[in-house]
Amino acid sequence: MVNEIVVYGAPSCPWCVKLKEWLEEKKVKFEYVDLSLAANRDRGRELIEKSGQMGIPVTIIGDEVIIGFDKEKIAKLAEVK
Repeated sequence: MVNEIVVYGAPSCPWCVKLKEWLEEKKVKFEYVDLSLAANRDRGRELIEKSGQMGIPVTIIGDEVIIGFDKEKIAKLAEVK
């Protein structure tokens, strides 16, 4: 059973777009938090607290924090084939 997957990103970030498209292509269920939206400002603070990072994309799978588009690690944790 795969843990909940949350991806933090923004449309202006090319790696965020690639990550989101890849997950959608692989039919992985995930929550996408668009940090460019003022409504997600609190989620941005949450991201910094969880990851210590201000850069994006950041993917959180269970207790694992993945910085950037680390396809191999995300595939393993998300059980992508």
